[in-house]
Amino acid sequence: MPRPQMSPLLKAAALLAAAALPLAVLPLTAQPAAAFDPAQMTDAEKAAFGEAVRDYIMQNPEVLIEAVNGLEARRMADEVANDRLLVQANKDAIFADGHSWVGGNPDGDLTLVEFVDYRCGVCRKVSADLEQVVKNDGNIRFILKEFPILGQESDLAARFAIAVKQLHGGDRYKDAHDRLITMRGSVTVDSLSALARDMGLEAEPLINRMNTEEVSAEIRSTAQLAERMRVMGTPTFIIGGEMLRGAPPSGLGSVIEQVRAGTQAEG
Repeated sequence: MPRPQMSPLLKAAALLAAAALPLAVLPLTAQPAAAFDPAQMTDAEKAAFGEAVRDYIMQNPEVLIEAVNGLEARRMADEVANDRLLVQANKDAIFADGHSWVGGNPDGDLTLVEFVDYRCGVCRKVSADLEQVVKNDGNIRFILKEFPILGQESDLAARFAIAVKQLHGGDRYKDAHDRLITMRGSVTVDSLSALARDMGLEAEPLINRMNTEEVSAEIRSTAQLAERMRVMGTPTFIIGGEMLRGAPPSGLGSVIEQVRAGTQAEG
């Protein structure tokens, strides 16, 4: 059984308690606080210690909030640093796997990668903004990675998109992607066959291709990359050397500006 995790509030309280320990025990012991062993506290010392910590928190409740905020900021900074290391360690599979669709400006100064699931509500919601950002910027290399994790319909849609790419090329793939990300109703073999016909493509070869090892290999490769990157949801973006788990409330445009500014500052 995994060890229970302390909440940020409890962690902050523990930190405050540790900080208050010398104050609590100093009056109760003649030895210096630095030499005091908490394990040797008497019942009276423990009671005094607890009362001192409680009184301090009650009189200064803002320090608890400050401690929680400090812990959260430290946790987020650690996550960002770890994600950067993951991007660096997997850069070839992320940016040049040889099978993911590449659009936007292939020679752009910044690469944006999206792990996408066609049944993901957030992916669908941010799609238009994402396309507009890439178009308006004009200097972004845009990569799509099929990452179907939300069930059978997700898998069918991803297999259809990959089959279109493998049989008809990148332009037709992007057309299929745009239609799938806005598709209403259930994703079934029949609805995908109808979609193929709407695109002016023969449905049967695409449906047959969907179940081949060539298509499965692409999905498996991306799933293995996601596992190494600890990607567990969609959308997940990689922008330059940064990983963004989810859609930013401020929009992708502002994040891209920040990444570019950081890259220039480091250069």
